Amino acid sequence: MVSVITGDIIKSKKFTNPETWLTPLREALTNTGIDKKYWEIFRGDSFQIEIKDNKKAFNIAIYIKACIKTVKGLDVRMAIGVGNKNFEGHLITESNGEVFQFSGDTLANLKKEKTNLKIKSRYNFLDEELNLYFKLALMSMDHWTVNSAETIKVALENEDVLQTEIAEILGISQDAVSKRLKRAYFNEIMDLDSMYHQKIKQLELNLLEEK
Repeated sequence: MVSVITGDIIKSKKFTNPETWLTPLREALTNTGIDKKYWEIFRGDSFQIEIKDNKKAFNIAIYIKACIKTVKGLDVRMAIGVGNKNFEGHLITESNGEVFQFSGDTLANLKKEKTNLKIKSRYNFLDEELNLYFKLALMSMDHWTVNSAETIKVALENEDVLQTEIAEILGISQDAVSKRLKRAYFNEIMDLDSMYHQKIKQLELNLLEEK
């Protein structure tokens, strides 16, 4: 079982220079530490990334969103698929299996559902619960300012560091870092990330026991 995030940049056509979104998107995908074989940008403003450690998928989605929203006017919609991969191609877009179908089909429906993040797996009980939490988290995430996104990006890149160190990296005060993270509900979103981690871990343990 693996996870696949398929996403696209929202309203990319209003920007004349594609590098406006390609630069932060490439940076985000590169900084995940996942081998280039397992991610790709295609059709100019769409991307796909395979994540072998299923527990990290939501955290990576948060990071990608933060990177994209460091540019004023940019945002991203993403679908997390969790499932089996049947074939591995030379490129991720050549691979196939239910996980790619889950992720791709879900992304196709996000625009008409007017939401920017969903998960799809074989397990409806898991999807229903996590998608409710995602919907609540997006009430904050969709409205991150550039300043908030920059601060969250640095915080995720430097886990377990003090706010004073984040402040030094950004060239602002520790108080400003604290206010930005609080306005963005960063601690609450990290609590959701911990819950996601636990639920996926339990699912993987249950599947092992069934074998």
